[in-house]
Amino acid sequence: MRQSDSPSIREIPVTQVTGEGAGPYGITAGPDGALWLTLVHSGRIARLTVEGELREHALDSPACRPMIITPGPDGALWFTRSQDHRIGRVTPDGKTSAYRLPTPDSAPFGITTGPDGALWFTQMNADRVGRITVDGEITEFPLPVEGGYPSAIIAGPDGALWFTLNQAHAIGRIGLDGEVVLHPLPTPDAGPVGITSDGEALWFVEIAAGRIGRLAVDGGIEEFPLPDRTARPHAIAATSAGHCWFTEWGANRVGHITANGALAEYDLPSPSSEPHGIAVGPDGALWVALETGAVAHVVP
Repeated sequence: MRQSDSPSIREIPVTQVTGEGAGPYGITAGPDGALWLTLVHSGRIARLTVEGELREHALDSPACRPMIITPGPDGALWFTRSQDHRIGRVTPDGKTSAYRLPTPDSAPFGITTGPDGALWFTQMNADRVGRITVDGEITEFPLPVEGGYPSAIIAGPDGALWFTLNQAHAIGRIGLDGEVVLHPLPTPDAGPVGITSDGEALWFVEIAAGRIGRLAVDGGIEEFPLPDRTARPHAIAATSAGHCWFTEWGANRVGHITANGALAEYDLPSPSSEPHGIAVGPDGALWVALETGAVAHVVP
């Protein structure tokens, strides 16, 4: 249900520094107490403090399309570059580097740190999951599906990596040994994208079906339909066991869901702001990347 007692929401423009059309997309909390953003259209990485101070870092290719960003085990931030098929790295002081993937035109998208101290990522166009060490050594694991469009990826509570297969309408699990198991979703054409772990189970969004899903590590799946089935939920972040926040790209809202499926939704201040990535910040609040040129700070 829609709630009238909305949380505190304020928007911080980023276009003052980056220019119109920069396109904030991915967001994560860094090891330095700041938020880090990918600017998908301008090919830059930005650092935003909780006080609202913004600093940007240009990459070597403005057209590289940085997508998802995550803190690495080495104190740097690692991100995917979907247009030039590289994995990028930026240190808190702004030094950048990149690693070309072995498979051409593989379009990396999701990325996360695994329990083995390496970065794991998805390759949308290649039906692969990749692994890169902090030294740049890359391994790729083929998936048992064609045209699956692997998207977001997260470390699960069971010591494996879990990822969405947007066009195969399934959730995948890959062990550190490369063994893959697929879990088809009950809803046809669900189109899962974002995924998170609350420490007990995996939560994911179904952008095409307007649902939030919960997957137990034993494979049990629950699906919770949103009131607005055209809301196009995009990304999801857990704040604690049984509590997740998600973005509704098509409805200009953020939502909250509990383990029993209780839903609350909140309108964002600016219309059609295109909320994409969402992360828990160092201040305990939610931070949302708005592709039209801002970051929303949501205090429940």
